Amino acid sequence: MKQPTKAIICAAGLGTRFLPQTKAMPKEMLPIVDRPVIQVIVEQAVAAGVTEVIIVTGSTKRAIEDHFDRSDQLEAELRENGKDDKADEIKRVAELANFVYVRQKGFPKGNARPILNARHLINDDEPFFVFFADDFFRSEVAWPIQLKDAYNKTGKSVISLIEVDDDGTSKYGIVSLADEGTDRLHRISGFVEKPGPELAPSHFASVGSYLLTPEIWPIIEKEKVGHGGEIGIADSLEELAKTGELYGLFIEGVWHDTGDQLKYIKAVVDLALESEEYGAELTEFLKQRLS
Repeated sequence: MKQPTKAIICAAGLGTRFLPQTKAMPKEMLPIVDRPVIQVIVEQAVAAGVTEVIIVTGSTKRAIEDHFDRSDQLEAELRENGKDDKADEIKRVAELANFVYVRQKGFPKGNARPILNARHLINDDEPFFVFFADDFFRSEVAWPIQLKDAYNKTGKSVISLIEVDDDGTSKYGIVSLADEGTDRLHRISGFVEKPGPELAPSHFASVGSYLLTPEIWPIIEKEKVGHGGEIGIADSLEELAKTGELYGLFIEGVWHDTGDQLKYIKAVVDLALESEEYGAELTEFLKQRLS
């Protein structure tokens, strides 16, 4: 089967929850220890074979482009000062993939809009990844690899799933499973956007990582207005599920959403605790602080 080599990263949000910090710096550039969150996502996508990263941005996102660009002057200065390791790292980041930038435009808005904005860059016969630039999994096996493995088993679109509590059913798209499936992979029979605990068909939530096949395009291109007066990917996934063309994968890993301050802090602490350089000392600090 044709393998996915392109990823769309939706990065046009204003980041209003982090103001005033995000007035001058995109929320996607908030650091997770020593890397911006969008770099974490790009690196994991590249591990899954992605060679072209399409970042759909807004008017205040120039810092993202600068981050993934070469900086000859900075690299040269670092090498002159004996900091070859830093220079090598900056060069490595710029050469992770071929980066393409697209400005988000069009109404109505919604999280399907950036996917449509990148449509002309995706061939009619190729599967592709979609990521949102503020959430990711910490996992031993890169979660895009896990999605690709599931796609290779099914030949169908695959979305990331996690289990949530009652409160989570009001925050995420909730799926119903057509069967018990095998291991962590299940066919999805229904998809409801933020139904709440009383209407939720399950406690299994879709979070922002998808590997989509070309069957999604005729559905998204309808620009169906749904929840909140926006064109959401959830409506397209719901229609795809009804045709039996959608699978869900419970990712082996810890999911992080950096969309608000507390969740962001939790993500930073979690990854710092896993760090060989900082983990042990941070653990001792937290023990002392909590006591």
